[in-house]
Amino acid sequence: MTSRRRRLAAVGVPALVAGLLGLAGCGTAAAPEPAESLTVYAAASLAGPVSDLLAEYATDHPEVSVEPAVFDGSSTLVTQISEGAAPDVIVTANETTMADLTAAGLVDQPHVVATNSLVIAVPEGNPAGIASLTDLADVDTVLCAPQVPCGDAAATLLQLNQVEVDPLSLEQNVTAAAERVTSGAADAALVYATDVASREDQLDAIVPEHAEEVVNRYPAAALTTAGPAGAEFLELLGSARGTAVLADYGFGSR
Repeated sequence: MTSRRRRLAAVGVPALVAGLLGLAGCGTAAAPEPAESLTVYAAASLAGPVSDLLAEYATDHPEVSVEPAVFDGSSTLVTQISEGAAPDVIVTANETTMADLTAAGLVDQPHVVATNSLVIAVPEGNPAGIASLTDLADVDTVLCAPQVPCGDAAATLLQLNQVEVDPLSLEQNVTAAAERVTSGAADAALVYATDVASREDQLDAIVPEHAEEVVNRYPAAALTTAGPAGAEFLELLGSARGTAVLADYGFGSR
């Protein structure tokens, strides 16, 4: 090999290796991370419709990383936010609970997106023969804890009917109360109409007297720290499409 060829080989091999590495890097480059994320906190009774709407939002906004929603009792979610949790959107099961976040300046102006009312949930076929709120005093009845919106509403409803109940348990969210009846651990529970509708093959609903006087209004709000995705999801939730999905799960219109 001549000295000229040796010089070309010495230059060409490193250049070829560098070029191949560059091509390999291009072929394995990771997809760009979404520029924004969306996290929603919502009352447990909203698990069905909010999950559906989040799935629709994720499909329409691939540029946004949509996190799994957090569902729990409204008072629990509000406490978490007050202690530093920072979702983009929160939806509570009554206006009183949301008012705590508004007073603390943690959310923008809330808007009511749905309504709900209480029913007596009993196992399918109503084996205990429950006919009214008065009967709850004589069977194993589950209520929501008083600080939870469904518990606050239950206390109001029982007072209107002048009925006292010694509950078998006080649950921290309405889903847990409904599941106690579904599992056979309780004879009845005061839960939202939507919780029975979503378990129609397991539970029956008895509409108690004065239920129409105790209607929970569900406000939704974006946190003051939320990005554009929070505002976009709120718009979907309050749109005709959002109202239709909520109605499919038994929620009343605002």
